[in-house]
Amino acid sequence: MYANTASRPAPSALPVRPDGPAHRPLPWLAAVAVVFVVVQLAVVVPGSMPSWDETVYLSQAGGSAPPAFFSAPRARGTSYLVAPVTALTASVTFLRLYLAVLSATALVGALWVWRRLLPTPVLVCAGAFFAGLWPTLFYGSMAMPNLCCALGALAAAGWVARAVLGETGRAAPLGAGAAVAAVTLMRPADGMWLALPLLLVAVRRPKMLAALAAGLLAGCAPWIAEAFAYHGGPVARLHRASEIQGGLGWNIAVDDQAKALEGRTLCRPCDIPWKRPGTTVWWAVLPFLTAGGVLVARRTGRGTVARVTTVTAGFLAVPYLFLIGYAAPRFLLPAYAVLAVPVAECVVYLFTRARRAGRPVGLAALALLVVGHLAVQLQVLSRVSASSHATGAAYAAVAGALHRAGVRPPCVVSGDQAVPIAYYAGCSSRQTTGHDASATPPEVRAGARRVATAVLVAGEGGQPPPYARAWPRVILADTRGAGTYTGYLAVPATAVPSRP
Repeated sequence: MYANTASRPAPSALPVRPDGPAHRPLPWLAAVAVVFVVVQLAVVVPGSMPSWDETVYLSQAGGSAPPAFFSAPRARGTSYLVAPVTALTASVTFLRLYLAVLSATALVGALWVWRRLLPTPVLVCAGAFFAGLWPTLFYGSMAMPNLCCALGALAAAGWVARAVLGETGRAAPLGAGAAVAAVTLMRPADGMWLALPLLLVAVRRPKMLAALAAGLLAGCAPWIAEAFAYHGGPVARLHRASEIQGGLGWNIAVDDQAKALEGRTLCRPCDIPWKRPGTTVWWAVLPFLTAGGVLVARRTGRGTVARVTTVTAGFLAVPYLFLIGYAAPRFLLPAYAVLAVPVAECVVYLFTRARRAGRPVGLAALALLVVGHLAVQLQVLSRVSASSHATGAAYAAVAGALHRAGVRPPCVVSGDQAVPIAYYAGCSSRQTTGHDASATPPEVRAGARRVATAVLVAGEGGQPPPYARAWPRVILADTRGAGTYTGYLAVPATAVPSRP
């Protein structure tokens, strides 16, 4: 279907759907977005508290604690995103609602870019497929960068596809450049892996090439400036980031990613038993659905769209499947978002063919498979959310015990799980070893003479660092299955502990 042409257009012409109720995707996309938000509010948000990574990003934007150490791999985009909320309130519920609505709106916006390239059923199915994955639902209301990268990647690929298919004007280059800049601001590595295939696809379009390059540089600018200011330059920062991530190189993490889909937000190390292989069935079928979607797209004149999506998704998946030695389902969200387009092509084709052939059994079987897939995603989502809520409650319990022991702001926390617990307690976190090392033992000891300081050790028999061995020992709290924490406290005389 093409706009107002009596003859068959050239293959490079941009498809445009005719106007009419059947070709207006916005109400359908809005319905997908509403369901997306409702599921988050029903399953993820109630009882939700900030995770470890979230406490780092939130603390940079005000939050309820001093800024945590910002390690080399991180970027400031997430902190910028939450700053309008943290400047107004410390309410986690309000933050979750803001992010849930924002992610749903961004989902509709990213899909809207594709409205001139895809039939409405394919467009809506792509949105429903991506929004129905448990990592998408879980991170929709989280202060994490991965879902933002996914939606930015989907939008950028759409703008480039429109330009390749012949759209003229400034909208496509500006849209693609802005989307790449947003992704890079969130995660510079993801921005690079997104820009590479798009630059290859748009190699004959100078305006698009310039826009993509400008977006990549603009998104990297804060990271580069911070590298010169605090890390000895971009090269040194990249080297340190690689060390923190276990060394970037040839590491096949396909099996790790598969294991993580059973409900692990981070699998590091991932030498664990695979207890629920059934949760990975959809993942194993994904390449076949993609291949089927590519064939369908080529038959219906959308081969260019299929090429842009599959090449882009492949580049986005490469580092997390083959270059790092651990796994997290959120890492592949950008690839899933872009692959949603060919997957939707295949699924809609199967349903349409079964309906036109008058095969109710086939339709019922397809519907049953879709319902089963969604049921598995919701089951895993419920389990992951419950685990996350328990972890947050554990952090809060230890923070409350620290307050009762006299460790109250201004204060410092070091040791096991110090970064999130310090945020919950309103303290600064100061680690002397590891990825978040930001102080030396003498600096922590000297600071303990001025402000209340706690060194945390997991369990009751663990040994603290030498500088804290003479400090009073306190059993802080049972962390609901995570064990007991022992605190070695240095509370100046000016801090009077409150009574339980």
